[in-house]
Amino acid sequence: MPHRKRSPRVTAEMAARIKRLLLERMMQHDIAAKFGINPGRVSEIKTGRRFGNIAPTVEF
Repeated sequence: MPHRKRSPRVTAEMAARIKRLLLERMMQHDIAAKFGINPGRVSEIKTGRRFGNIAPTVEF
């Protein structure tokens, strides 16, 4: 069985950009598609479970 393509590892910089997009009311599934990551990672960033100490970027 072939291996599935893995999502890129979410970095602090990505998390800051994701938080900015969330503040701009972009949908979580759209953010996940933009970064090529699992929507669950976006949810974890939104709730602060991951990267809770990272602030949103000033600009995107």
